[in-house]
Amino acid sequence: MARTKAKSAWMRRHVNDPYVQRAQAEGYRSRAAYKLLQIAAREHLLAPGMTVIDLGAAPGGWSQVAAAAVAPGGRVIAVDRLAMEPVAGVTFVRGDFHEPGTLAEVVRLLAGKRADLVLSDLSPNISGIASLDQARAAALAELAWEFTVNYLKPEGNFLIKAFQGSDFDAFLRQLRQRFRQVRVRKPEASRSGSREVYLLAQGLKPD
Repeated sequence: MARTKAKSAWMRRHVNDPYVQRAQAEGYRSRAAYKLLQIAAREHLLAPGMTVIDLGAAPGGWSQVAAAAVAPGGRVIAVDRLAMEPVAGVTFVRGDFHEPGTLAEVVRLLAGKRADLVLSDLSPNISGIASLDQARAAALAELAWEFTVNYLKPEGNFLIKAFQGSDFDAFLRQLRQRFRQVRVRKPEASRSGSREVYLLAQGLKPD
């Protein structure tokens, strides 16, 4: 009964959320699109001609934003183990981004090059147990980090969702060792009560 009430309350908040309503009106697949729009506008993160990899892309809100911003001449490679409806200007790879077969397809699409920007809006399946959810989120962030240092070009940028908790400071230090600048951002579209923030790591240092 408690779970049903919590789910009903979440649904009411979701339906009445102004960013959900705006996304529906403006053709974005998720309210998360506005998080990237807000960060990108502030940080000048996206530009025509860029190659962008979007990890955990489904349902495609971030890929929509990125594809529009990097045109003409740019491209977006979106990766997710969940299915995603096609997005104009986006090449979709279905699979876990850390699995060999998925990585091989990403490498093929990059054709010997590296990305200018890696995006990660990955979230674990929420259990409601804070310590477990934090551990799962930290594990996903670590996988995204390992991917990024292998497929991001020197001086490239990395935007990743993170959750403030016991692993947060250590992950922040890890990023700062490899990037010239790392900043914490919480866009207006992020719900105020959430522990969710975004880490913008700029300028990957050469090996």
